[in-house]
Amino acid sequence: MSNGPYIMSSGAANGNDSKKFKGDIRSPGIPSRVIHVRKLPSDINEAEVISLGLPFGKVTNLLMLKGKNQAFLEMNTEESAQTMVSYYSSVTPVIRNHPVFMQYSNHKELKTDNSPNQVRAQAALQAVNAVQTGSMSLSSLDSSGMGSQSPVLRVIVENLFYPVTLDVLHQIFSKFGTVLKIITFTKNNQFQALVQYADGMTAQHSKLSLDGQNIYNACCTLRISFSKLTSLNVKYNNDKSRDYTRPDLPTGDSQPTLEPQAMAAFGVYGDVMRVKILFNKKENALVQMADGTQAQLAMSHLNGQKLHGKSIRVTLSKHTTVQLPREGHEDQGLTKDYSNSPLHRFKKPGSKNYSNIFPPSSTLHLSNISPSVVEDDLRGLFVNAGYMVKAFKFFQKDRKMALIQMGSVEEAIEALIEFHNHDLGENHHLRVSFSKSTI
Repeated sequence: MSNGPYIMSSGAANGNDSKKFKGDIRSPGIPSRVIHVRKLPSDINEAEVISLGLPFGKVTNLLMLKGKNQAFLEMNTEESAQTMVSYYSSVTPVIRNHPVFMQYSNHKELKTDNSPNQVRAQAALQAVNAVQTGSMSLSSLDSSGMGSQSPVLRVIVENLFYPVTLDVLHQIFSKFGTVLKIITFTKNNQFQALVQYADGMTAQHSKLSLDGQNIYNACCTLRISFSKLTSLNVKYNNDKSRDYTRPDLPTGDSQPTLEPQAMAAFGVYGDVMRVKILFNKKENALVQMADGTQAQLAMSHLNGQKLHGKSIRVTLSKHTTVQLPREGHEDQGLTKDYSNSPLHRFKKPGSKNYSNIFPPSSTLHLSNISPSVVEDDLRGLFVNAGYMVKAFKFFQKDRKMALIQMGSVEEAIEALIEFHNHDLGENHHLRVSFSKSTI
C-alpha cells in the first residue's frame, strides 16, 4: 500500500492544512459527517486511514495531518459516520499495533486544496472508489501496493486441548487491525474460523504475524490461510458468529444450553460425536454417538427419564450422521461437533468406564478428587448450586473417589450435567457418573 502511483506513505502535512484545522473542536456527542482521527502511527498512509471508514459507507474526502499524527475523514452520510464512531467507541481500532482514537469533528465538511498532501489523499480516494464501483479491478491496483489478497482469513486451530471462543479469537486478531466479522464452525473434526478485516493488507499482516503461533502454551496452534471468500455473510450475533459493524443483529432463537446438556447426559453411555438442535423444532435434537451400540445404550437408559421437569423421549433416528453446516454458513450455532472433545469417556480401548455403565440413579460416583478437597467442600459444591445432598462418603481405600446421594434421580442427572469436568483446582477436574451402590 506504499510507493505506488496512487498512494505514497511519506511526506509531511501541508502547512495550510495544519493551520486550517488547528482550532478543530472535539465534539464526540454532536454528529458530523467529518470524523477526527488521532494518535495515528507516524508512518501511516492514506489507504490505511481510508480503510477505517470503508466498512461503514463511502469515504468522500480525506485530510492527512501527518506531522500531528492526525487525520480527518469525511463520510458520505451522517448516518454512516454515526455508525462508525459508535462502533469504534466500543472496539478501539488498531493500526500497526497502535490504538487509534476518533470523535466527531466540529467541521461539517472538508474543504481541501491542491497541496501535494491533498493530491495524494485524493488519488488514494479515487483508487479505492474505483475498486468499490467496479470500474477498476483489484489486480490492476497491484502495482500501487493495494494488494489483491482477500481481507478474509481462514483459521484452523490445531491441538485444541482448551476451548477457544469467538471472543478469544477477536481479542487476538484485533491486535493487528479492526476485525469486522467472525464466523466459527467445525469441519473435518477441526475447529475453524473465518475472520474478516477491512482490507487485504491488514489480513496479510495478521497472517504473517500469527500463522503457526500457539494461543495457549504448547497447544491451540493457529494455521492461517487466505479464504476464497471476500466478504462474510453474518445473520446472527451470538457465540458462533459476530458482525461487529452490525450490533443490531439478532442472536437467533437458539438454545445454547441444550447442546452441552445433551453432550454430558448422553456422554455417560458413549462418546458423543455431534449434536444438532432442529431449526423448526428447538425442543428436538439429533445426537450422534460413536457407534450403534452406544446409541442403543443411551436410548435404553435415558428414554423416559426426567430433565428439568420434562420426560426425555429417545428413539433411533433415520439419519446415520449429523451433517455439519457448509463452510462460511452458520446455522445459529445449532450444530456442534464434539469429535475431538477431551471429555470422551470411552475413546481408550478397554477403558474401565465400559464396566461402569449403570442406569441413572440418585447416587453419583465422584472420582479424580484432588487431595486437598474434603467432604465439606464437595457437599458445599452441590448444596450451593441448589441440590439436596442426602448422604456422602469417601471410599475407604482411595479418597480420590466418593459417593454422593441426591434428592432424586432427576436431580442427580442435572447435577451430573453441571459438575462433570468441574475444575477442583490443582489440575483436577471432577469426574461424575451414575453409581449402582447406595450409601
